Amino acid sequence: MPVILASIGLAAIYAVLFVIGGNEDLRDPLFGVDGLLLIHLAMAVFAALLLIRPKASIAAHATLNTAIHRAGQGIAVAALAVMVALILVQVFFRYVLDDAPNWTEEAARFGMLWMVGLMAPLAFRRGGFVAIDMLERAVSPRLSALLTLVLMAISLWVLLICFDRGWNNHVDSLSGRGASASLRIPLDWIGGERIKFRNNWQYASLLVGVVLMIVVSVELILRQIMVVLGKGDSIPPIAPAEFAGAD
Repeated sequence: MPVILASIGLAAIYAVLFVIGGNEDLRDPLFGVDGLLLIHLAMAVFAALLLIRPKASIAAHATLNTAIHRAGQGIAVAALAVMVALILVQVFFRYVLDDAPNWTEEAARFGMLWMVGLMAPLAFRRGGFVAIDMLERAVSPRLSALLTLVLMAISLWVLLICFDRGWNNHVDSLSGRGASASLRIPLDWIGGERIKFRNNWQYASLLVGVVLMIVVSVELILRQIMVVLGKGDSIPPIAPAEFAGAD
């Protein structure tokens, strides 16, 4: 129960940090202090708190990530099934009836984007990404652990940049506020009016995927710090993937 409560608290803290960090309106000076500086200070304090109790932080992150990824995996599988079904429908109508509906392709792309956005964090956490580790294997174990930690820190930095771009350049942008050319929510079936799909509903898959990968990255960095300190055996390993990892 304490770990579950801690993971809920982590989720709340991350939500606040992401909302403040991504919203450009909240970056204006506050009490005479630059808003971006306050964001960085808040992140530094949060990182320090995590490092005070690394084992507890790792356990809370593991619980949070496992729960999110389990739900995300189910949604991604459903999105894949819908995507395949829509592509088959399009092929059938195009080559058999010579009259393919124009919305199936965009709907399939919508499913593909969300499938990737929800499965990428799971693959990242379980080592499913392609990795070039020749240098890592060539050096000593201690130097290899330090090199891995540096690369994880760089990855987190890149993900933070992607988070800002995903929010301000895609979801909350002129194109993001536009509407799909063909996708509609058929509320007219129940007496309402059709609603156009917003473009940012698709672009949000990038933002959600990056956000989840940032949380995973923090967990992996905490784990790697324990490995560098020679305490890697004291933390439970990540559950093995149900799919083969990349070598």
